[in-house]
Amino acid sequence: MNRTPESYSPEINDLLSRRSLLQTASCGFGYMALMGMCGEAAARDDTYKNPLAVRPSHFNPSAKRVIFLFMQGGPPQVDTFDYKPQLQKNGGKKVGNGTLMPSPFKFNRAGKSGLQISEAFPNLAKHADDLCLLNGMHTTNPAHPQATILAHTGSINFVRPSVGSWVLYGLGTENNDLPGFITINPPNRLGGAQNYGSAFLPACFQGTPIGGQGASSLPNLYNRELTSAQQRKQLDLVQKMNRELRERSGVNDELDGVIESFELAFRMQGKVPEVMDIKNESQKTLANYGIGRGKASDAFGKQCLMARRFAENGVRYIEVHHGGWDLHNGLKARLTKNAASTDAPIAGLLSDLKERGMLKDTLVVWGGEFGRTPAGQSAKGDGRRHNNRGYSMWMAGGGIRGGMRYGATDEFGDTAIKGKIHIHDLHATMLHQLGLDHEKLTYKYAGRDFRLTDVYGNVVKEILT
Repeated sequence: MNRTPESYSPEINDLLSRRSLLQTASCGFGYMALMGMCGEAAARDDTYKNPLAVRPSHFNPSAKRVIFLFMQGGPPQVDTFDYKPQLQKNGGKKVGNGTLMPSPFKFNRAGKSGLQISEAFPNLAKHADDLCLLNGMHTTNPAHPQATILAHTGSINFVRPSVGSWVLYGLGTENNDLPGFITINPPNRLGGAQNYGSAFLPACFQGTPIGGQGASSLPNLYNRELTSAQQRKQLDLVQKMNRELRERSGVNDELDGVIESFELAFRMQGKVPEVMDIKNESQKTLANYGIGRGKASDAFGKQCLMARRFAENGVRYIEVHHGGWDLHNGLKARLTKNAASTDAPIAGLLSDLKERGMLKDTLVVWGGEFGRTPAGQSAKGDGRRHNNRGYSMWMAGGGIRGGMRYGATDEFGDTAIKGKIHIHDLHATMLHQLGLDHEKLTYKYAGRDFRLTDVYGNVVKEILT
């Protein structure tokens, strides 16, 4: 069943003020409809249909939601999840225009599966039997902006809807009071809002960006001058005028977005503080996420904990961003620092999801926009260049086989040669796990049907349970 206009209707920031919240609402929260509005809107306007109502998938899903842990900058596969003994043996050897640089990190076998994982990730290694290492990844472009946008939208040359927008478009949302697609600490460059935008899809499917510093609340969320009842009365007057305009203008996605933005911003006053308040989490849980262990993992730990809390409250697609992986120099020190920031939080997230029985239907995806070369950046041998020919990502949960390595690069880790997965294949597989056929999830725009994977993409069936 195609999803087309014809086939259906459509680290948290301490400085986020009420004004900026409403501004954010206009481009994120603001375009997320509420199922609770459906009855009210229908009574006033027979043409109104809730674009975010829950809709059936194409087939039975293995996952209900996705958490994408985006490591922007290009994590070096040969220092993280792609063990290359030949690279270690041939360090200093000239290849092409560079010199092979052995990894400064040891790799250890982990779990019953014996997956080789870098010593930089001791906590994550404990979850080896849940991980599916994708060592045959490759993508189209070795430049950060283009590759980042491609990883998020499936396109380099044109503005296209992001993965989360397609997911929300295909499945709708399960929570009346929260957005269905949230991005935590999103990249502010390298595509910016395009990485969570809805492009030509109705604006209500756009992602909602949330802060960057891991705070546990949103200051100034409430209107201290008016009671809730007074706000509701004020909002009813504004919405009455908006609806009258809509009746005169006919179907209008932008106006619907404005109407829905005000409603969601109002209702969020009750729900958002509840979801983002971590004071009732146990000390064990906080410690597992690396919260309170020191500055290194505290911020990212809070972001990962927020991801779990949003996930259990019905948010369909959640991205958590961590930057600083552009390791052209100072590789050992900088990767060690990045691992210290992310290892415990990610391991804590996996543990938490598993303990709550959520990992089985939550697809967790880790990776960057590309990888890095086995050759050194310079004669100093302390960094690596961009590499789109071969790199690593991993998946866990959501119907993915754990404890396995799929695909491979050549003996030095430069080029994918086996079990190759392009970003289009990754997107097709992610949608498949949510019960969506990437070839049937289409939207008619400018006279043709568009989809996330364009005319490409194959589901990687070998990694599915």
